Amino acid sequence: MEERRAAWNMRARAALKASGPEVLPLAVTVHALQSSWIPRTNRAAVDAYWRAHPVRAERLSRLLASRSGAPPDWAWRIGDEGDLSPTFRVPPLPYRERAHRLGPGHCLVCGQKVFRLGWHADYLGSGESNGRAEWHACCVAAWRFWTAPGNHRKLLSKLQGRRCALSGRRLLRTAEVDHRTPLHQVWRDYRDRPWRELLAFWGTPNLQVVNSTAHSLKSIEETRTRASARSGPIGLARAQSELA
Repeated sequence: MEERRAAWNMRARAALKASGPEVLPLAVTVHALQSSWIPRTNRAAVDAYWRAHPVRAERLSRLLASRSGAPPDWAWRIGDEGDLSPTFRVPPLPYRERAHRLGPGHCLVCGQKVFRLGWHADYLGSGESNGRAEWHACCVAAWRFWTAPGNHRKLLSKLQGRRCALSGRRLLRTAEVDHRTPLHQVWRDYRDRPWRELLAFWGTPNLQVVNSTAHSLKSIEETRTRASARSGPIGLARAQSELA
């Protein structure tokens, strides 16, 4: 295996060198050359960089979205129509909806221009966007992070100092990723907030790693709160207004 990897890395390093040092951003080049298996293509090197830095990718994606802002007539809706989010668990992305798409060369996640190799900035200074791309490489990583945060439990645990966010005890191997503010509550109470604030509910500001016991207790309390809200007069009025 070591011989195979050495042969692979030698060919991959030659391929990246032949493309020229100015083709890739410096951070991507450094990461690629330090990888156990060096990517053979420039685009693979960019994708590998963002896969290795998912938290950085999702923070950057939210920053890019804040620069774009939501279209003036957009509102977060869910349903089966067109390109709407099918459920409140999917982050709202107005530029994925057919009515608000900006076309090739613009990212479907954040709405900003997509440059060479899916990069979010014009590091070559050409001023030209990639007319064939509709996703930033960082936004792809951010989307995966938002929709499957449990896959990044170890990284989030490290950011927390490997302590349970609820009990303060040391995290166990059975620890789980949880949303501090439940997504059903986001849909119920905060759906009218600005788009940049909504995205934060799927990102690191709203994520925590908790032990399974503490998570179960939190879920029970949330269920009780939802039940009492539905049975009370305010909850009944809200349900009737939603049906209307």
